[in-house]
Amino acid sequence: MTFQPMALVLLHHPVIDRHGVVVTSAVTNLDIHDLARLVTTYGLCRYYLVTPADEQRQLIERIITHWREGAGARFNPDRQQAFAAIRVVSSLQEVLTDWQRLTGQCGRIILTGARHEQGTPPAAVRQMAKAESLLLVFGTGHGLAPSLYTPDRPCLAAIRPGDYNHLSVRTAAAIVLDRLLGDNGRILPLP
Repeated sequence: MTFQPMALVLLHHPVIDRHGVVVTSAVTNLDIHDLARLVTTYGLCRYYLVTPADEQRQLIERIITHWREGAGARFNPDRQQAFAAIRVVSSLQEVLTDWQRLTGQCGRIILTGARHEQGTPPAAVRQMAKAESLLLVFGTGHGLAPSLYTPDRPCLAAIRPGDYNHLSVRTAAAIVLDRLLGDNGRILPLP
């Protein structure tokens, strides 16, 4: 099965904390490394790390430079390859602008969230991915801010409905990509 270009977006703002307050969450080194490797393994075109905090973007860029060009690149060429997909931006709007420039398409935003048991099933998202490029948006903290959930943005159904549903974003992204792309999914390269 062949899919249009696809990207993973990890939002650190606007997300909610455990009390439901909209916050900016901290970037973690594990999310940088593990999601870059996941994106590369599944053939996605981009991994967007989104944070409005200047200090966090600077830290991410220093880490990326180490693995793309520094001693890390010489030590681990596989990590260098994975880090090539990362783009660090300050907002979801910047993601959309870059994606439009890169692909010539607006890209369909597909939100994720553990609280959306009745969301769009993976099979329906696979069908969308055949026809248009997708931006799979994940949130940190305790999930994406409610303001992001609008009628024009489908939300993928929860991975496993139930009372306890708080996987790490790395685990959730791996499960989602495997359910969407599986063993046979191939993403078209960028134009």
